[in-house]
Amino acid sequence: MPTDIKSLTREEIEAQFKHLEQPAYRVAQLLDWLYVRRAATWDAMTNLPKSLREKLREHFSLHTLELVRKQGASDTTQKFLWKLADGALIESVLIPANPALYGETSDRHTLCISTQVGCAYGCRFCASGLDGWKRNLTPNEIVEQILAVERWNEQQMLEARSSMLEKETSASATPASSSDRLVNNIVVMGMGEPLANYDNLMKALKILNAPWGGGIGARKITISTSGLAPQIRMLAKEPMQFRLAISLHGATDETRNKIMPVNRKYPLKELIHACEDYLHEKGRMITLEYILIAGINEAIAETKPLASLARKLHAKINLIPYNKVEGLAWDRPSEAVCEAFLAALEKEKVTATLRREKGHDIDAACGQLRLKTERELSAA
Repeated sequence: MPTDIKSLTREEIEAQFKHLEQPAYRVAQLLDWLYVRRAATWDAMTNLPKSLREKLREHFSLHTLELVRKQGASDTTQKFLWKLADGALIESVLIPANPALYGETSDRHTLCISTQVGCAYGCRFCASGLDGWKRNLTPNEIVEQILAVERWNEQQMLEARSSMLEKETSASATPASSSDRLVNNIVVMGMGEPLANYDNLMKALKILNAPWGGGIGARKITISTSGLAPQIRMLAKEPMQFRLAISLHGATDETRNKIMPVNRKYPLKELIHACEDYLHEKGRMITLEYILIAGINEAIAETKPLASLARKLHAKINLIPYNKVEGLAWDRPSEAVCEAFLAALEKEKVTATLRREKGHDIDAACGQLRLKTERELSAA
C-alpha cells in the first residue's frame, strides 16, 4: 500500500515534489489543504493542477478515518470510535475546556488520542488490552485523529447553521489558519502504550507541532506512559518540549504489581531513575496519573508514599476516579473517598488535582467502546 501523505514531513514532501519536477510553492499549497482545510480527497485540492493530483494519487494514499460510533456525555465530553483503512477500530475522546487538566491555564479543547490497536501491556483495570495487541498506528493514523474530529466539528456547525435557516456556508469558510483549530491540546493516553510505538508517535507529534502542520505547541502535548524506562530516557533527549505523564496508579511496587505487569520489568526504582534523567534534561514538571480504584489503591495510607514520590520528582498528581469497565471486577471509589484522598495529599504539601466527572457515562475508559462494538459485531 502506498505511503499516506500525512505520514511525511515537509522535508520529505519537498524531496518528493522535486523528484516529480514540481515547483516548490506547490508544497505549501498541499500542506494548506491537508492541515488547514483538512481536505479528505485529492479532488478537493482545487488549486493544484489535475496532473499533479493524479501523480499524488498514484504515488501516495490519502486515508481518512471513518466514524463508526460516537457517544456524547452530559459534561459535553465526546467519544469517537473510528475505523481504519484495514477495518481495525480505535478511539479518541474530545474533552471540553478544563483549567485543571495538564495546562497552567484553561485549555479550549483537549483530544485524547490512541497510538495502537489494542495494547500488549495488560494493565488489569484497562479495557484497551482485553483482546490483546493488534498493531501500531502509523503516523498518519495518529495525526488523522485530530483532523477527523475537526472535520466532524465543522460538519456539526454547518448543520446547525442550516437548521437555523442561515445562508448556506461555502467550503471556503473553513478556518483560515491552524491557530483557529478546534483541538489545541493533545494528551496521548488513549488506546495502547504510546512509548511502545515510539518512532511513529514522534513523527506524528512533530507533524502536529510544526507550523506547517497542526501548529499545536509542544507544551500543549502530553505523552503518557505506563513506565517504559528506556523510552522515557529517549524522550528526554528529544528537542521538543513535550510534557510527560506517568500512569502510576500505585506508589509502591506492591500496589503496582497487583495491577500493572509492566512494573515487574521496570519497577519503581528504575522508573524513578528514568524520570530523574528526564527532569535533568528537560527541567519540565512531570504529572503522576493516579486512577483511584476501590479496594486497591484508594486507602489513605497510600497517600504518604505517593506524596513522597511526587516531592522527589517535583511532580504534580492527577487523581482520576476509575471508569467502570464491563467484564472487569474493579469499581470506582465513592466521591467522599476520592475527596478524602485528595485532602490527605494536600496535607502532605504536594500539588494534586481530582478530575471531576469527565465522560463516565459514555464508556470513557480507554478501549471500552471499541471492545463493546467489536463484541456486538462478532455476536451479530
